[in-house]
Amino acid sequence: MAKWGQGDPRWIVEERADATNVNNWHWTERDATSWSKTKLKEVLVGLVVEGEAGRCEISDLKRVEGEASCNSRKGKLIFFYEWNLRLSWRGTVKQSGEKHKGSVEIPNLSEENEVDDTEINVSKKKGEGDVLKDLMRTEGTTKVREALRDYLKALKTEFTLGMILPTKATVGQELAAEQKLSGDTTQDSVLPESLDVIGVKIPTVKIIMREFFNCPAEELYSIFTTKELVQKFSKCPAVIEAEKGGRLQMFDGSVSGEYTELVPSQRIVLKWRCRSWPEEHYAMVGLNFKAVGAQTEVQLECQGVPVSNEDGTRHCWKKQYFEEIGRLLLQRSTDTME
Repeated sequence: MAKWGQGDPRWIVEERADATNVNNWHWTERDATSWSKTKLKEVLVGLVVEGEAGRCEISDLKRVEGEASCNSRKGKLIFFYEWNLRLSWRGTVKQSGEKHKGSVEIPNLSEENEVDDTEINVSKKKGEGDVLKDLMRTEGTTKVREALRDYLKALKTEFTLGMILPTKATVGQELAAEQKLSGDTTQDSVLPESLDVIGVKIPTVKIIMREFFNCPAEELYSIFTTKELVQKFSKCPAVIEAEKGGRLQMFDGSVSGEYTELVPSQRIVLKWRCRSWPEEHYAMVGLNFKAVGAQTEVQLECQGVPVSNEDGTRHCWKKQYFEEIGRLLLQRSTDTME
């Protein structure tokens, strides 16, 4: 029998926050199919392609067949995905104002091929308007490939939150690396909070981000607290009970929490967590709204983020919250002018 502290490190559980899958040794698998279907629709539908010939837009994801999964083994992530996609597009010829429709077929998006090598076929319904078909074959194909890269990046960061669990050794290495790289101060900052990984405690960081939006503070506040507007920018059903103690649930349950403080047009405080985080672990999120001329600055402070989930959490707020809210505001502004 091995002496205490000298056994196989794969079975040492007292130094793990959750005492499961020690040192990330064992094979774990997570089905990414449902999440991927939502994400593919998010990154592709609404994609706009403009050129001298006219303007086209991806209007619908007509077919999404396939599956995706992520596996963890010995601390490494392995991705499997295979998709057969069919998109609908519609466009307007700049010179004549004629409107045309077509489709984009992506028969085999998989880990076996690079995105640049993935086959993308553009077609158009009968009639004139081949200039739009050419536009979609060139600039449109480029935009679609960029969107597919966004999906794959999110799959490998956002979806995998919590799959590689922190160990005592890696936590020290990650924090040391962060401290070494933090010599230059940037707009967004990360502040280490704890190095203690004993018992049920887990190492966490604080994320600070700032973003500017072209709208009044009261309008931006309402986007964060009104169910219909949250569902518009998140493109998913949501539970929004914007009152102290009220529930929050977004992105098909990937994010949940509770409102702890609301000051209209000024401040929102949340208990906030991602589904993949250790059970019952929440971060405290503060959103402060500050008028700066015709714009509103949002100051985000997210305290208590698990160290291993820092990048994914930052990506979630940047891509799924801030950028999508920016698109919603732009769309509302365009609708108003029309």
